[in-house]
Amino acid sequence: MLASGIDLNARANVELVTVYEISKILSSSLDLSKTLREALNVLAHHLDFRRGMIVLVEEDGETLTLQAAVGLSAAEWMGGRYQAGEGIIGRVFSSGTPMVIPDISNEPLFLNRTGSVDEARGETIGFVGVPIRGGSETLGVLSIDRAAGLNGGFGNDVRLLSMVANLVGQSVALRRVVSDEHERLLTQSKRVRRETRTRFKLDNVVGSSRRMQEVFAEVHQVAPSRSTVLLRGESGTGKEVIARAIHELSTRKAGPFIKLNCAALSESLLESELFGHEKGAFTGASGDRKGRFELADGGTLFLDEIGDISPSFQTKLLRVLQEREFERVGGSKSIKVDVRLVCATNRNLEKMVAAGTFRADLYFRINVVSIFLPALRERRDDIPALARHFLERFNRENGRQMVLDAGGEQVMLQCYWPGNVRELENCIERTATMAHQDTIGHDDFPCSVNRCLTQVLHFMKKDDAVSPVLNLPSAEPVAPPPASAAPPMEDTHEVDADVTVAAPARQFGSDKPHGERERLIWAMEQCGWVQAKAARLLNITPRQMGYALQKYNIEVRRF
Repeated sequence: MLASGIDLNARANVELVTVYEISKILSSSLDLSKTLREALNVLAHHLDFRRGMIVLVEEDGETLTLQAAVGLSAAEWMGGRYQAGEGIIGRVFSSGTPMVIPDISNEPLFLNRTGSVDEARGETIGFVGVPIRGGSETLGVLSIDRAAGLNGGFGNDVRLLSMVANLVGQSVALRRVVSDEHERLLTQSKRVRRETRTRFKLDNVVGSSRRMQEVFAEVHQVAPSRSTVLLRGESGTGKEVIARAIHELSTRKAGPFIKLNCAALSESLLESELFGHEKGAFTGASGDRKGRFELADGGTLFLDEIGDISPSFQTKLLRVLQEREFERVGGSKSIKVDVRLVCATNRNLEKMVAAGTFRADLYFRINVVSIFLPALRERRDDIPALARHFLERFNRENGRQMVLDAGGEQVMLQCYWPGNVRELENCIERTATMAHQDTIGHDDFPCSVNRCLTQVLHFMKKDDAVSPVLNLPSAEPVAPPPASAAPPMEDTHEVDADVTVAAPARQFGSDKPHGERERLIWAMEQCGWVQAKAARLLNITPRQMGYALQKYNIEVRRF
C-alpha cells in the first residue's frame, strides 16, 4: 500500500508538471505549429510514448490534417490526413469522445496510415485518442500510441491527454480568433486603400497616387463651403484645373467661373480688369465695362499668381475682400458682389510677409484653406497615366493613333520634370508631332540625342541667353571658380511654399555643410547631373560623390 501510494503521488506530480509546462509552451508564441510540436515533445518525455499526433479540422469542417507530430518520418507524415468518421481518429472527432485501442494490430478500424503497426516489431501497441475542443466545437484530435502495459493501464493517459487537449483547444481557438481578426484587418486595410485610390475623382484631373488622392479629398471637403481657398505649388502643377474642380463641386457650379492671371498685367490694367471702369475713366475708355468681380457674381473668381501683385494694389484688393464691395475705376457707386475667391501662387508668401513685400492681413484673408499641390516628381505613379491622357488628346485633335511603348514610358518616369505637368504635356505633344511612326519609343524623345529643351532652359549660361543662336550645353563642363572665390550672385525664383531654387546654380567657398551641399549641386548642374563628370570636376572619386549626394539628401535629376 505504501509503494502504491508513492506511485500515485509520483504520477500526480508528473501530470501536474506536464500540464504546467505545456500551458507555458502554448502561451509563449503565436506560431501554432511550433507550440504544438513542443507540447508533444513534453508529453513524449513524461509519458514515454512512441508516437504522438495532433490533427486539426480545416475550414470545410470535415477534413482533418496533421499539424504536429513526434516520432514520424517525412514519408509517414504524408499519411496524416483523415475525414470525419474515418478510422479511429475520424470517429474520435465525430463523436467527441475519447477512444482507447489496447492492441492496434487487432483493430480493423485502425487505418495504419502512419505505419504504427509496421513499427511495432512484435510489441503490443496501444492507442489513445482524445478530442480537442474549443468551447462547444470539436477542433481536432490528440493521439498517442505506446507499448501496452507500460505505466499501468490507459486510464491515467486518457485523463492527462484530455487535460492537455483542453489546453490545446483553447490555444487553437485563440489563434484562430487572432488570425481571423488579422485577416479582417488586412482585408479592411486593402479595401480602404483601394477606396482611397478610387473614391475621390475630379473631372479632367488625372491622379491615382496617394499624394493626389489627398488633394482630391481636400477638394471634396472644401468645395461645398464658401471659404476662400489658396492653392500652393510649383508652376505647372495644375492649380487652375484644381480651381475649376472646386467650382464644379461647389453650390456655385451653375454660376460663372472667371479667371485672371495677376502677373500678366500692370497695376493699372489689373485694377481695371478686376473692378471694371466707367466711360471716360481714362483714355480709350469709350464705355462702361464690368470687371472680373462683377462677371463672377454668384460664381467663383480664380486669381492666379496672387503673390505677384504690387503692395499698393494689395491694399485695394484687401478692402474688396473685407467689405465685399468696390467701385469701378472712374466711378463713385459702390457695387456689392457675392463671389467665392480661389487664389493660387508658386511663391513663398510666408517669406514675403516676413520681408514686408506682402501684406500680412491680406495673407490671412486669402489663406483660409490651403491646398498644396505636389510636384510631378513627387507623384511619379501618375506619370504613365498623364502621358497616356495627353497622347490620347493629341490623337483626337490630330486624327492619329499613336501609342507609347515601354521604353518611352521609362523615359517619362526617369525625368526630373522641373516644369511639372505642363512640361510633360509639352514634351508629349512635341515628341508625338515629330515622331515618324505611330509607336513612340525611347529614341523618339529629344533627350535621347541631347536636344532636350529642359536641359537648355536649366543649364544655359547668361551669355547664351542673349545670343540669337540656341546653344545646347556642352558635353564638357567648365571648370569651377576657385574655392576661395565669392559665389556669383544670381537671381532666384521661388517655386513653392517651401523651396527656393537658384537659377542657375551658385558657386561658393565655405567648408560648412551648407556650403558643401551647394558646391555639390553646382557641380551636378554643370555636368548635366552626371555623377561621374561631377566627381571629376570636384576632384573626388565617383564613390565619394555618391556618398556626398546621399549625405546631403540631394536628389539626382534625370532629363
